[in-house]
Amino acid sequence: MKPENVLTIGIDIDGTVTSPSSIVPLMNESFGKDLRYEDCFEYNLANVYKITDEEFDKWLDENGERLYMEAPVHGNADEILRDWHSHHQLIYISAREARHRAVTLDWFSRYDIPFHEVDLIGSHDKLAAAKKWRVDLFLEDRLENALQLSEALQIPVFLFDTPYNQSELPPLIHRVKTWDEVQKKVQVLNLARTSV
Repeated sequence: MKPENVLTIGIDIDGTVTSPSSIVPLMNESFGKDLRYEDCFEYNLANVYKITDEEFDKWLDENGERLYMEAPVHGNADEILRDWHSHHQLIYISAREARHRAVTLDWFSRYDIPFHEVDLIGSHDKLAAAKKWRVDLFLEDRLENALQLSEALQIPVFLFDTPYNQSELPPLIHRVKTWDEVQKKVQVLNLARTSV
């Protein structure tokens, strides 16, 4: 049984720990476009780039390793995650495929980002993994995931603000712009839990 003040935090990787804009330069290069991150009003980049889902899947299949290797850290995520590591359980749950585990762990090592578990599930449906790890809250950038997780598990979700996730949000989903903001909200949440 874990202590009350220890949170199990489910954390998406792409667009949450990595900068959400990191895919745009690579896709511009591949598809001869000059789009900006701010132009990406949809999570489905196939629609943004006016290509088929199959073309996008093929592109990600061929370029995933490079994308995951070159992605910069999102703000000061690395510092905050290092700070959290000794206080909370950090469970990364990502739609990346298991075959990208080595490049993912290399990237974590390069930026000195700690973890307790890295679960690469190969699907955007993170509900089963979030249940398996019994997460207390989730950090995410994809609106559909945030809605599903908050509703099914009745847990808070911190949704990183991006052009592609604008919408009215239910009470359990909190829009955040920076990792500093997340850290403050996690402290408040933890205080509320431990003072009940």
